[in-house]
Amino acid sequence: MSLRPILTWPNPCLSMVCRPIDVITPNIRALATDMLDTMYDAPGRGLAAPQVGELLRLFVMDAGWKDGAPTPVVCINPDLLDREDAEETAGEGCLSLPGVTAQVTRATAIRMVWTDLDGIVHDERLSGFSALCAQHEMDHLDGIMTLDRVDADQRAALIAEYEGLH
Repeated sequence: MSLRPILTWPNPCLSMVCRPIDVITPNIRALATDMLDTMYDAPGRGLAAPQVGELLRLFVMDAGWKDGAPTPVVCINPDLLDREDAEETAGEGCLSLPGVTAQVTRATAIRMVWTDLDGIVHDERLSGFSALCAQHEMDHLDGIMTLDRVDADQRAALIAEYEGLH
């Protein structure tokens, strides 16, 4: 389809909570396709609708495409049902905060439910990078950036680094 501009911090859309999608329309399908094209072009592993200016509970991801064949996932109205107690702190980038890597702590495995473009509901356990990616994209749907997941000192340093790059 087409590439969409990726909004960057501090765009106000990135701090807003997204609304659920009631019906999977041709416009939702086109948005998901555009988001996948944009994500691969960026090149990223996940992209949430607010990052392209759409305040909808939709994200796309492909956690492993850089290491193998593409396996795109479209998540409509995703919900985290459970997080394992085990956590990992790792460097996390964001297409809306280009050039900056935050040290974010996340659960190493989650259980998430979502609907795909065919209206099929998935209830799956995700682990490893897929779990980290899904949690990152879910944050976007709730208006949370990686800057909101770090302490005040790291936040100030990341903002200074980001502003120095842009």
